[in-house]
Amino acid sequence: MRITVFGATGGVGREVVRQALDAGHEVTAVVRDPARLPVPAHERLHVATVTDVTDVETVLPVVSGRDAVVSALGAANNRQAKAKPVAGPALAAITTAMDRAGVRRLSAVSAAPVGRLPDSEGVFTRAVVYPLLRALLRDLYADLAVMEAVMAASGTQWTVIRPPMLRNTPHTGTYRRAIDANVPGGRVIPRADVADALLASLTDPSCTGHAVGVAS
Repeated sequence: MRITVFGATGGVGREVVRQALDAGHEVTAVVRDPARLPVPAHERLHVATVTDVTDVETVLPVVSGRDAVVSALGAANNRQAKAKPVAGPALAAITTAMDRAGVRRLSAVSAAPVGRLPDSEGVFTRAVVYPLLRALLRDLYADLAVMEAVMAASGTQWTVIRPPMLRNTPHTGTYRRAIDANVPGGRVIPRADVADALLASLTDPSCTGHAVGVAS
């Protein structure tokens, strides 16, 4: 496939780029600063510098002619999300550009606290952990919730991947999944496994139009 990756210099995004290249795909990595992309030059890797991913006209050239789009965009912290939301405005532009370009398949990373807790989740997690996370990162999760709503209202064949806490540990490929739910007892997952889930969802019809919880 020909895949465009937004947020390619982030922890999840760079793993998407690496794994997509390893799988034989042609990748367009969208970055603000090419120097921050720690992926060696490759004949199937194209680096596109885009300084404003919220502008449809700027985004259109990097999605045109592609088979799928992956977004690993998101604010780095709650303060950034409060000052200038990233994911929601960016996905509004990206989905509009995809519609104009006739590109349908889209996957994007969100976060587990945006979704509903499993009924089987423990009392401590339900009463303490998630309420605390949602309070501390309120603006970040609000931005991701807007992103999810934008995707659901678009004409794309979309999938949202919702991980819990991210770790910089090796790729395992053995994570758990839950369609339209969070993984019961899911606490952590390697960034590399989130990248795996984002790419795998592109060719898995069972994920189309759904939020997918993932966890180790």
